[in-house]
Amino acid sequence: MEYIEVKVYTTTKGIDPVCGVFLAAGVEGLVVEDKNDFYELMEKKNAYDWDYVDEELAENLKNTETNITAYLEKNSQGFAQLAQIKEEIQRLATLDACGLFEDVVALYGRLQLEVKNVCDEEWKDNWKQYFKPEKITERIVIKPSWESYEKKADDEIIIELDPGAAFGTGKHPTTTMCIEALEKYIEKEKSTVLDVGCGSGILSIAAALLGAKDVFGVDIDPIAVTVSAENVEMNHLSDVISVAEGDLTKGIDYKADIVVANLMADLVKMLSKDVRRHLKPGGYYISSGILEEKKDSVIEAIEECGFEVVEVLLSNEWTAVVAR
Repeated sequence: MEYIEVKVYTTTKGIDPVCGVFLAAGVEGLVVEDKNDFYELMEKKNAYDWDYVDEELAENLKNTETNITAYLEKNSQGFAQLAQIKEEIQRLATLDACGLFEDVVALYGRLQLEVKNVCDEEWKDNWKQYFKPEKITERIVIKPSWESYEKKADDEIIIELDPGAAFGTGKHPTTTMCIEALEKYIEKEKSTVLDVGCGSGILSIAAALLGAKDVFGVDIDPIAVTVSAENVEMNHLSDVISVAEGDLTKGIDYKADIVVANLMADLVKMLSKDVRRHLKPGGYYISSGILEEKKDSVIEAIEECGFEVVEVLLSNEWTAVVAR
């Protein structure tokens, strides 16, 4: 389907009035990019906000000009909305001529309006071209749901996956290391697994296909829960895997032989205080999403919670820790 993309460049102070222009024209679902968000992000108010920011991404964010974007249907209504938006934006840009503001440019920015035609097929599924079937461990193959793949060996395990808007395609080293650990520590038809922050459901699915008899995935993001459930069904594992929205520290009473958590260093540290009550005696705690530079502090935090670290996996600049 074709749309009209309308983008208006403004300032942080101009966000509300410009959004007001769109809303007055009956346009909702606005995309707001605020330059100030970058500076708030870099302030890192909480230790667990982020561990790593890609330098190229940071540079792009730093150079972003505050803007509001909307997509109008390419029909008579959309063209009428566009005409109204253009008129109102021009009115905002000329407010200084009326003496209402001394410097409208400083207040609202340049208020440049850009219009172009886009097809949702160009961006909706564009990322899929980079997601191909890939063997990520000795046995596990990740196969996007829209791709075909034939087994290369009898012992290959194929995970059918559509990550949608959730984290987890299997190609990130943190995910791969978790799966490698699950391959090693799952006892077929005996182990139960709790997947904390299940994302796309990839670790839950891997655990079930590796022989776990029962798997419970939990995530605080309702979108992730929906995506996980869809992927579980796609792999015909609904009888083994359950997925729920929730926080491990509240209202979850599931006990497992293995808890796997692919999060980030500071969240792993926080989680470690609550993991023991979700593990059966002798159970394993597999954690990842840990930058190598934070490995020692995470290991120390895990050990302080009464765990013995039995294995540390390294891949590129990332770390996974297996504790018991």
